[in-house]
Amino acid sequence: MHLIIRNITQKRNLSRLVGVVFSLLFSICVYAQEKDTQSIDTLRFDGAVKTAETMPRLYGILVSQQGDVILEKYFNGSSSDKLVNIKSASKSILSALVGIAISQGHISSLNQPIGDYFGEHLNNDSGRHKASITIENLITMQSGLESTSNRNYGAWVLSTDWVAFALNLEMEYPPGMLMRYSTGNTHMLSAILTKATGLTVLQYARENLTSSLGFRLAEWPRDPMGIYFGGNDMEMTARQMLKFGELYLNRGRANGKQVVPAKWINDSFQRHANSTREQGRYYGYGWWLREMAGYDTAYAWGYGGQFIILVPDLKLVVVTTSSSFPNRDRRSHRRELTMLLENHIIKPVADVLNTKSAGLD
Repeated sequence: MHLIIRNITQKRNLSRLVGVVFSLLFSICVYAQEKDTQSIDTLRFDGAVKTAETMPRLYGILVSQQGDVILEKYFNGSSSDKLVNIKSASKSILSALVGIAISQGHISSLNQPIGDYFGEHLNNDSGRHKASITIENLITMQSGLESTSNRNYGAWVLSTDWVAFALNLEMEYPPGMLMRYSTGNTHMLSAILTKATGLTVLQYARENLTSSLGFRLAEWPRDPMGIYFGGNDMEMTARQMLKFGELYLNRGRANGKQVVPAKWINDSFQRHANSTREQGRYYGYGWWLREMAGYDTAYAWGYGGQFIILVPDLKLVVVTTSSSFPNRDRRSHRRELTMLLENHIIKPVADVLNTKSAGLD
């Protein structure tokens, strides 16, 4: 009798033990799942914020992952509604406008020669070679023309006709042969957009791009002929920059509408030219391409530290705004900012997502 009772007791205890263990394991799994699910939302980016607070030129950092803003911080007296000169990050905005104009038939194709638009400037013998430069040559910085940037920049912006000045520079290479960074190329694209659409670039951008993103693009400078500066000096808030980055991350769709053709975005992120300034950096259609923290990125980049960085594999958009005023510490600021973005933003997000992927998913 005692043996029977003992066996029954042992079975009950074992059953309870199994139940306790099962309950414990279930709780651990639920906790791990909750922790994993919420980990992106609860990333505090302490390292990024701590470093950013020591950087006198930095204005703001915004980060979104799958469309959710997971970091938004402003520094040195800046704020969410502050317009910032995004400098050459404007070239990525202009690229989007070219893609839209081609899809609407205003520009026939990337292969269209600029002689169709600037014949009056190219009616001499040397101009015949320049007339064969294509829209694609301009947007990939491979026109072959001497650059308006660097040593020519001052004379260029002080000239009375910026397009004529750029076209009168020497041909250094055949079109399409070599990348030579030049804002003169993208300013010619602004002039082409103006002629092709019959609108100013500001009007065209507001009607066909930024209205779909929910904001009104601010005015920015024009050249002496009234053409909006192509590829420089646009002004945007950090939140507006983030919306533009998310548009590209979402293959050109915003608010249920295809704003920029998906094919244009895909082609924009192809390596059309090798950078002559830095190994491992490439140029697409108005976007820089390089690896950051082990991931392929496409980024709009403006003087002083204006960035819109896309990390497609992580569904991540990172925006930074900084002072655009010339200063001898701008290069050290850019280096420090790049390290901050790689080590304290992209890498932590990647670690969380990779842990989730390797675990419960």
